[in-house]
Amino acid sequence: MRTNQKLFLLALAVCLIFAVSVAGAQEKPIYPVGTISLEATSVAAGLGYTWGEGTFTFEGKKYPIKVDGLNVAAVGITKVSANGDVFNLKSASDVSGTYVAAGAGIAIAGGVKGTLARNDKGVVIDLKAAQQGVALNLGPEGFTIKMK
Repeated sequence: MRTNQKLFLLALAVCLIFAVSVAGAQEKPIYPVGTISLEATSVAAGLGYTWGEGTFTFEGKKYPIKVDGLNVAAVGITKVSANGDVFNLKSASDVSGTYVAAGAGIAIAGGVKGTLARNDKGVVIDLKAAQQGVALNLGPEGFTIKMK
C-alpha cells in the first residue's frame, strides 16, 4: 500500500508541475519597436485594390517602403493615410514580405487599435487608417510591403 501511495503522490506532483509550467507559459505582451505611415491610392473603393508608398521607422532610421494589396472599406475614398506600430522586428529588412490577418495568440501591449497583420518572419503590424470612418481590410492574399 505504501508503494501505491508514493506512486500516486509522485504522479500528482508531476501533474502539478506541468499545470504550473503551462500557466506560466502564457504569451507575454509584445511592444512596438518601430512605426509605419502610408499614403495609399484605391481603385474601386470598398471592393478594389490599394497601393501606396510610405515610411517605416526603426531604430531611429527612416526607410521608404512600397505597399500593395490593402482594401479600403469606404466607398468614395480614393486616397487614404494610415499609420501604425511594428512589433517583433529584429532587422529593418524583416519588414518586407506578405502580411496576412493575425490576432489569435498575439498579445499586443496597449491592445489592438486597427488591422493586425503578420508576415512570414513574425513581424506584426497594427495598422490604422488616419481618416475618421475609414477601415482597412485585408484581402485573402493579404498585402505586401517592399523596401525601396
